[in-house]
Amino acid sequence: MANIVAPAEHEGTKAVLKTWLKKRGEPVRINDPVLELETDKVAVEIAATADGVLSEILIEEGADVEPGTVLGRISESVAKGGPQPARTAPIKASAAPPRTADTSALPPGIRKLLEEHGLNASDVPVSGARLSREDILAEAERRAKTPTAGVTRVPHDSMRKRIAEHLSRSVQAAPHVTAVFEADFTAIAAHRGANKASFAGHNANLTFTAYCIAASVAAMKAAPAVNGRWFDDRIEIYDDINIGIGTALGDKGLIVPVIHRAQTLSLLDIAKQLTDLTERARAGKLAQADVQGGTFSISNHGVSGSLIAAPIIINQPQSAILGIGKLEKRAVVRNDMIEIRPMAYVSLTIDHRVIDAFQTNAWLTRFVETLENWPVDT
Repeated sequence: MANIVAPAEHEGTKAVLKTWLKKRGEPVRINDPVLELETDKVAVEIAATADGVLSEILIEEGADVEPGTVLGRISESVAKGGPQPARTAPIKASAAPPRTADTSALPPGIRKLLEEHGLNASDVPVSGARLSREDILAEAERRAKTPTAGVTRVPHDSMRKRIAEHLSRSVQAAPHVTAVFEADFTAIAAHRGANKASFAGHNANLTFTAYCIAASVAAMKAAPAVNGRWFDDRIEIYDDINIGIGTALGDKGLIVPVIHRAQTLSLLDIAKQLTDLTERARAGKLAQADVQGGTFSISNHGVSGSLIAAPIIINQPQSAILGIGKLEKRAVVRNDMIEIRPMAYVSLTIDHRVIDAFQTNAWLTRFVETLENWPVDT
């Protein structure tokens, strides 16, 4: 008997068993995907650990999964004609039903009020021990404010729920402060124009985000704590700069693949990894390792049109996130002359427990200087 076990750790607030790819009693081969786990950051396929038959499913679809949990079992004896194993009831996803009124004995006044508002007792959420006039009036008011037509209701999927939990937890945990600078993209636009074709020959799409990753590495030298993390008794500042890139998945939300040890990478290496991660993220092919270990994040919200977004919620347990606004031509003053330059607002949202205003502005100053004086020794 071989166990199918959840990874010892996962990236994200919580893992949920999204789908069993095999049914109980179906044959499996070692390394075949048998189920899919999902967090707010990534969906991960879990493979069979042996040849045989999926004999037990211990965790039901939709249930939360703790690291190291046994999810199911593969029986090799079944594949060889051995006896069927005993059925084990799977753990089900918990869902508390809403409280509704006891309709067995309602006072005449309550029954009349329900009739006046066209409600059944079972339609009304109960706030106390029994159905009250206030409960009925509150439900009637709620329905009066809710449109009865032209509404599309979209149930939350597990990824949307995990994203909501993760972002809410971040806002509650960290005091967010945002600083905004303006960056001139003239130098990197010229460099990109001269090198985009040659990078494409190496399967690398040379985007402005690649330059922003490189400039972020340079900026860490001015304020290393931006690459740190808060603990109750200390702050840890990391040598490796692992930069997560927020990647939109359309209506499915977003995911944050990570470029690890960015401080060791050339611009070409960054562009190649960024191209690969973005393509696999949008195809749903990221591995768990691709979204783990981030120490800093970038949100390029300008690609969808926004000039400034503040605060951009920090990707916990990190301490800062960079926002890149829409790149557009604007009139600026250079040497007492008005010129048209490609400009963008860049913001750094920080956890004020870890980073102060001086460090925030020092980081952004170095970041902007790196972009505006490209190429530089980063």
